[in-house]
Amino acid sequence: MRKSIFKLSCFLSTVVTGANAFGQAAAVQPPATPAHSTHKPWYETMSLRGYAQLRYNQLGVTNKNLTSDQGDKSIGGMNTLFLRRARLVITANPTDRTMVYIQPDFAVTPVSPGQGHFLQIRDLYADYALTQDKSSRLRFGQSKVPFGFDNLQSSQNRLPLDRDDAINSAALNERDLGVYYMWAPPEIRQRFKMLVDSGLKGSGDYGVFAIGAYNGQTANQPEANHSLHSVARLTYPFQIFGEQILETSIQAYTGRYVVNKKDGVGGLTEALDQRVAASLIYYPQPFGVQAEYTKGKGPQFNAALNTVEVKDVEGGYVLLSYKEGEFIPFVRAQTYRGGRKHDVNAVRYEVDEAEVGIEWQVDKALEFTAEYVDSRRTNTKSAPTREHGRLARLQVQWNY
Repeated sequence: MRKSIFKLSCFLSTVVTGANAFGQAAAVQPPATPAHSTHKPWYETMSLRGYAQLRYNQLGVTNKNLTSDQGDKSIGGMNTLFLRRARLVITANPTDRTMVYIQPDFAVTPVSPGQGHFLQIRDLYADYALTQDKSSRLRFGQSKVPFGFDNLQSSQNRLPLDRDDAINSAALNERDLGVYYMWAPPEIRQRFKMLVDSGLKGSGDYGVFAIGAYNGQTANQPEANHSLHSVARLTYPFQIFGEQILETSIQAYTGRYVVNKKDGVGGLTEALDQRVAASLIYYPQPFGVQAEYTKGKGPQFNAALNTVEVKDVEGGYVLLSYKEGEFIPFVRAQTYRGGRKHDVNAVRYEVDEAEVGIEWQVDKALEFTAEYVDSRRTNTKSAPTREHGRLARLQVQWNY
């Protein structure tokens, strides 16, 4: 027993001193760590954020038949308080080059009369960086179609309560299932980020150049043909006059859209759907200008012949703003003429609207917006009629 203890003591002494046959100290090395494990586990890269919007559109209403088929469905009728959006954004980086983005909306209103809201996926995509500096990347999944500044700008950042009809009518809810390639130098990607983080109402980072293919029937809708839409966009935020940013863009898409027609309606079922648009954004420091115009062709109902045909589509808007501390007053005028491809029979839609408003950014978590609208719109819910009305609108938005 004493010999065993003596041998064990000698062994432990040898380990502690680290003596070897050459009389040198032998350091005990930790296990080798694979180079790729320096990236944090995916659950440590996750982040949660979001926002919600509560609206009231019943102040000073002059015409209950005035509705907004493209934007806020609570305009007109007997609506009072309305939960416009309730978003939760989940992001994660499973690897150094991969980013996953998921955004559901808890406040989607059913198209047909019903109770309450339902949950719907707005975004669900993954970005994969093709280069180490992440200047080139691929995007797979349901995402915003890179067409138009107003469409790409988050509703969390936008000044007017709704997007303009001309640009937004290109893709319902701005999104679709697709695959996109995006490129932008790292310093410009930082500039895109700064334009959002600083409160200058940027659109986010969709690349300086973007090109891709998508279903074409818009988000959360099944594909209706074997023909994909294709889209391309080129934009650049120039830095001028010191810190001022001027962004110019040109974008276009083309494809074939399958129209949902009533029984007995003749003409095309699958129609040409293509547009080009130009954008100019002079960021509010303190005075800002935002303008876009689109022109193209798309399906449209011909009531005289009871058929769907391909007709011209065009329209645009001009938005002026002034940033003074936490207050941003703004005015916008917009116009649109063309078929609403998302509606049954792609009925013709005409819009002429002017609005004036102000946003008050109380702090990062709370914003108030008030605006007054003079609107002339086509009501497509029954026999299409052109309605004229005025109303004041209020919104409270909380960010989390």
